[in-house]
Amino acid sequence: MRSTQLHYENGKGYDIIDVCKDYALNFNRGNIIKYVARAGKKKDELQDLRKALDYLQREITYLEEKQKEYIKQTIDR
Repeated sequence: MRSTQLHYENGKGYDIIDVCKDYALNFNRGNIIKYVARAGKKKDELQDLRKALDYLQREITYLEEKQKEYIKQTIDR
């Protein structure tokens, strides 16, 4: 399914949101892809890459916490 409006014309007929939906990416992972893909297409390339890095760190932290909780639950059994 294609978005009704392309935010960044790529000549392909799809937008990053279509890719994120197709791969069922969560919010953090979708934003990582979005900011990396648009880096250099707007005025502040470094800001977009920093945003991607921030969302990557959030996803890593989330997964680390999830893993810790799983280990804790396994030990408590």
